[in-house]
Amino acid sequence: MKSGALIKTLTEHTYPVAVSPGGKLLALVSGSDDDIIKLWDVSSGALIKTFTGQTKYIWAVTFSPDGKLLASGSGNGIIELWDVSSGALIKTLVRHTDSVHSVAFSPDGKILASGSWDNTIKLWDVSSGALIKTLTGHTDWVNSVAFSPDGNILASESWDNTIKLWDVSSGALIKTLTGHTD
Repeated sequence: MKSGALIKTLTEHTYPVAVSPGGKLLALVSGSDDDIIKLWDVSSGALIKTFTGQTKYIWAVTFSPDGKLLASGSGNGIIELWDVSSGALIKTLVRHTDSVHSVAFSPDGKILASGSWDNTIKLWDVSSGALIKTLTGHTDWVNSVAFSPDGNILASESWDNTIKLWDVSSGALIKTLTGHTD
């Protein structure tokens, strides 16, 4: 990061990408339609593990704050939680009706947010896999979700050209940010 020098190039899988806490592992998903997540060691460039089981193109991956879980979202509206050390599928979360394009863990790792092309955001209890609440208000596809550092606010970005800020505990819409035209 200091020099900006290229360290390694990984060409087999290219999108989406997630870096583990501490920067030691890299989760990459194929740019093709093979529905595979590959875990790479950042320093050596070695392939460590392959996660298989998704049945539709994977659009989103993210590590939990402790680096023990990996969440993936796919084109069939399914979110899967994986154990990073074993590669085992732990939970399958099914409630979206269209592609999941963004997943984010809360800073404490207890809540997972997902943004979907069904125009909704869903908040999930990570330990049980239960749906906590559905946030509605976007009028088009939700492409991105992100928690504030304290975990109290969730930001969502949509093809409706807005960013919405949500209170995580109540699910209430706090503010809609406008100004983008595309």
